[in-house]
Amino acid sequence: MRVEIPVKQLSAISLLVATAAAVRVGMNWVALAIIPFYGVVIKIGLSETLAFTSGFVFGPIQGFITGALIIIISDLFTWAGLWTPFIAAIIGLLGVCGGVLRHIKGNPSVALLGITAVTLTLISEILQNIWFAWFFSMPIIAVLIMGVQSIVTAVINNTALFTVVAPRIIKVLQEWVTQKPR
Repeated sequence: MRVEIPVKQLSAISLLVATAAAVRVGMNWVALAIIPFYGVVIKIGLSETLAFTSGFVFGPIQGFITGALIIIISDLFTWAGLWTPFIAAIIGLLGVCGGVLRHIKGNPSVALLGITAVTLTLISEILQNIWFAWFFSMPIIAVLIMGVQSIVTAVINNTALFTVVAPRIIKVLQEWVTQKPR
């Protein structure tokens, strides 16, 4: 299967990846500076939102590529490890979900975006915790309990960004990419 991505889409995706990766690396540095709050601070960022918006505007494949590249590139500058492909796949799936939502509901309400943010964030966090528990041979319930603050932070962050920032980014990307050359 061959996928051709138009130049405007490719440049927009590159901008989304670079922005989210830079924010993710920066938040990692901040989190390392305040170690007791690392698990909370590290969940603040744009990765999920920009992967989702890329999928919503450009389609599921481009959304997956955006999400996966955000994690892969940012992990090259932070803590790349055995989790990188797994987390990249999870965030890529959020991009796929953005593309699927666009096909189901072309112009979602803010409430639907909020519900989507909560649902996708909980699924993402649970999958990440399952992987962590499996990799470190820990009981899943113990990992989930230890990660409650992190999960709550991720839900709040993503809900705020999906409902406030994502609609604006979607509008800008749609105007930029569909604008006719002069």
